Amino acid sequence: MQILIEPGGTVRCLYGEAIELATLGPLQIARASHVEPTADGQWLADLSPISGPVLGPFVCRSEALTAEEDWITEHWLLRS
Repeated sequence: MQILIEPGGTVRCLYGEAIELATLGPLQIARASHVEPTADGQWLADLSPISGPVLGPFVCRSEALTAEEDWITEHWLLRS
């Protein structure tokens, strides 16, 4: 689990249960994306909640989830 601690003390991460995040202080958890099926059974990863693109379509949900995590890590978590 990658955790970014900004100079002002704000902590950002892609949510996971590897550590108990509440030990870092008060939490504010927000959805970064939505992975949903299309009408024809493919999958999209909609990153608009963090001003990102819609990725896909993907044949498998797991492919959409992987693309979602990769984009969030590269463009939101590790952004300069």
